[in-house]
Amino acid sequence: MLHQHFKTPAGGGAIRSYYLAKALASSGLEVVVITGHDQPYKKENVEGIEVHYLSVPYNNSFGFLKRSISFLRFVFKSVAKAAQFKDAKLCYAISVPLTVGLAARWIKKRYKIPYIFEVGDLWPDAPVQMGFVNSYFFKKLLYKLEYTTYREAISIVALSPAIQSAIEQKIPGKKIDMIPNMADTEFFTKTGKNTALEQKYNVSGKFVVSYIGAIGVANGLDYVVECARTSRKAGLPIQFIICGEGALKESLLNKIKRLDLENITLMDFTNRNGVSEVLNITDAALISYKPVSVLETGSPNKFFDALAAGKLVVINFGGWIKNEIEENTCGFYADPNQPADLIKKLKPFLGDRLLLENYQFNARSLAERKYSRKELSAHFINIVTEAVPS
Repeated sequence: MLHQHFKTPAGGGAIRSYYLAKALASSGLEVVVITGHDQPYKKENVEGIEVHYLSVPYNNSFGFLKRSISFLRFVFKSVAKAAQFKDAKLCYAISVPLTVGLAARWIKKRYKIPYIFEVGDLWPDAPVQMGFVNSYFFKKLLYKLEYTTYREAISIVALSPAIQSAIEQKIPGKKIDMIPNMADTEFFTKTGKNTALEQKYNVSGKFVVSYIGAIGVANGLDYVVECARTSRKAGLPIQFIICGEGALKESLLNKIKRLDLENITLMDFTNRNGVSEVLNITDAALISYKPVSVLETGSPNKFFDALAAGKLVVINFGGWIKNEIEENTCGFYADPNQPADLIKKLKPFLGDRLLLENYQFNARSLAERKYSRKELSAHFINIVTEAVPS
């Protein structure tokens, strides 16, 4: 398994690849993970998974150039490390970044190891639409990398129906399976608010709206600050929590201080147990993106954590997740250009506990019915075992 950002529950962050690797190991397959971190090289056995941590620093606060350098360093180092596993039957390569596809293709060519390519975000569409890539020749190079990476894979795993549809249009006839991110219904449970935790986070008696995730350009979190500002003007007992790290964290904190907003709390990134605590005191989980069409195609972990924890889901973007929460009556869409729209749509839930609990119940039911880690892991094992050469 090739994944630059492999995480375990102890470290926090997105742990989809950990669950996938664990599922394969539990099925009796020998699993090796090649990943990166910001410390010297080390090798660990993580619950039967052999993990090689290459010394390739990366942080969400990195700018575009620094990220690109990190991505390319991982390509060269991971291909070199793969030489130790020439007898491997299959490489499961996980993007983002798209450059992991370059490593997978190189490994295929050099060591004759076929690969399945997992697509979590549409690259290079995302950086192009966000305005990070403007050079015509660089765009052309990236789109060629995308096309050849998809074409040379024996199959593709897409993390959302929107991503699957986009790839089908680019590579007609390609075998594409859809396995979304997973709702960990075993770790996250729908329980009442813990009084001690409410006191710890100073939210007793408040309706809590939390955002848990990256604080970057794509997330458009100035919107959350404006929502807090609008809520304060309306005199509503809503407390906003932003929990995470990223390039824009300091500027966001400065804006909160400048506006003297006491109804919004900016917290540091936390591990899985910390996320569980924040979700326990949360009434509504907010997922925010800038109004850029490609960002509507993703499969954000925070959405599935919110479902598993049984929380009202609030989003400010369109796409398949909007359809999902509306069809299952577990959340609503708020206009990203009108903070007052979010406040207006939240008001009924502040005054009607039964309405809130119905939406939260529906969220948990959706997690159990459609996004169970157990069922999706079994589907993943089937895809991999069918692809392994006999």
